[in-house]
Amino acid sequence: MKAFRTLHRSILLLFLVVTVAIVTLVHFSITQIVAEQSRAQQQSLSPAFSLITSELMKPLHTAQALGQSKELMELMDKPKLDKEKTVAMLDRLEQEFNLTFFVASENERIQYMSDGLVVDLVEGDVSWYFKYKDMPQNAVADIGKWEDAHFYIDIKIFNEQNEFLGFFGVGKSLKSFLQIFSTYKQQYGYDFIFADEQGDIMLSSDARLMARYSRFTNMSELSWYASLPKKVQNSRALNNRLVTINQQEYLIAEVNLNQFGWTVYLLSPLDKRQTEISQAFIASVITLLVIVFALFLTVYHLLSYFRKDMHKDVVLPHHARLPDRNQVNDDYKNLMRAYHSLSIILVDIDHFSVINDTYGRSIGDEVYHHILSYLQDNLRSKDIIGRWSSEEFILLLPEIGPHEAFEIAESLREGISNLRPVERALQIKLTASFGISYTATPRTISEVTSHAEDALYQARRDGCNLVRMQLIN
Repeated sequence: MKAFRTLHRSILLLFLVVTVAIVTLVHFSITQIVAEQSRAQQQSLSPAFSLITSELMKPLHTAQALGQSKELMELMDKPKLDKEKTVAMLDRLEQEFNLTFFVASENERIQYMSDGLVVDLVEGDVSWYFKYKDMPQNAVADIGKWEDAHFYIDIKIFNEQNEFLGFFGVGKSLKSFLQIFSTYKQQYGYDFIFADEQGDIMLSSDARLMARYSRFTNMSELSWYASLPKKVQNSRALNNRLVTINQQEYLIAEVNLNQFGWTVYLLSPLDKRQTEISQAFIASVITLLVIVFALFLTVYHLLSYFRKDMHKDVVLPHHARLPDRNQVNDDYKNLMRAYHSLSIILVDIDHFSVINDTYGRSIGDEVYHHILSYLQDNLRSKDIIGRWSSEEFILLLPEIGPHEAFEIAESLREGISNLRPVERALQIKLTASFGISYTATPRTISEVTSHAEDALYQARRDGCNLVRMQLIN
C-alpha cells in the first residue's frame, strides 16, 4: 500500500511539473508578445517626444537663455528704449534662430517686434501683457497675433534689484506647426492635441481645432471626449485609453508639459487586424489554462485518497525577522549617505483587520506572509523592506525617482491583486494600497514617511487597491 501511495505521489508530482512547465511557457510567450508590442509603441512615441523637444522646449530654452543676457537687461532697464537698436537686435535674433522675437517694456509700455512692428501696451486694448504680468509664473505660453496666429513663449525679465522690466519672448507661426504636424501624421499616422489646464486646445495636428480670432476649441467640444465617463473627463486621465473617432479606434498616450501647464494627447490609430489576432491569442491562452486547471482538479480528486497522509510543511518567517522601525531608520540613513536620493513606499494590506476578525489570526498570518514573500521576490538586492505596523510594510528604494516608484508600486499592486488566495481561505481576494513619497535632499525619515502616509490615507479613502503619491514641496 505504501508503494502504491508513493507511485501516485510521483504521478501527481509529474503532473504538477508538466502543468507548471505549460503555464510558464504560456506566460513567457505572452511576456514576449507584450514586450514586442511595448517596444513597437515606444518606437512610435519617440518621434513625438523629439517633436515636442524641438518645437516647444527648444524655443523655451532659447528664450530663457537669451533672457538672462546682460545686453537685454541693460537695454530694457532704460527709461526709454533705443528703437533702432532694439529692432536691430530682435531682427538679428530672428535671422539666427528662425523665430519671431519681441520685447515688451514696462518702463515705456511699448512692445517691439522683430519685424519692426511697434505696439502701445494700453490696458484694455492689449490684454495679455497685464494678465501675465500679475501671474506668479516667470514663463507663460499663449496664442496671439490673430491676423497671423502665433504660438508665443513670454519670459519675465528682472534687473539686478529684482525689479520687473517687462517681457522678452519668442513666437512661431501656427502655420509652421500645422506643416510639421502634417508631416508627422503622414509618416507615423498619429494626431496631436495640446490642451491647457482649462482644456482649451492650444495646438493640434487638426487645423479645424486650432484657435481662431481668440476663440479656443475646448476638449469638451470633441465628440469622442464628451462620450467618456464624467469621472474620466474630470480627472483628465486619458493615458492608454481606447477611443473611437470616425469609426476608427485610437490609443491615447498622455504627456505632461509642466513648463507650460499643458497636456499633450497623442492619438495613435490601432490596426484592427492586429487587435483581433491579439484577442484570439488571449482567448486561446485562457482556454488552455482552463483545460489544464480542469485536468489538474480531476487528477487531484482521483488521487486525494492517496494524499491523505501527505502534509505540507510550511515554515513561515517570524514578524521579527523583518527590520522594525528603528532598524528601518538606520537603513534609511545609510542609504541616504550612499545614494543621496530614494523613494519610500508604504504598503497596506487592504481590510487586514477584517480578515483577522473573520477568519482568525492564523489565516491572517498566512495572508501577511503570502504578500510579504511576493514583495521580497520583486525587489532589487539593494532595496529594503521592513515592518511599519501590524499590517503595513515600508519599502526603501534608493536611486529611484518618484515617477519610476509610482510605476513599481502600480506593478506590485497589480501583482498582489493577481496572487492566488491562501489555501485555507480561497474566498479572500488579496489587495493592497500604496502611498509614495520621495526625497533627494537630507531629511528625516519621519518627514518623508509622513507624506507617504498621507498618500496611503488618500488611497484608502479613494477605495483601496490604489496607488497614490504625495511629494514634498
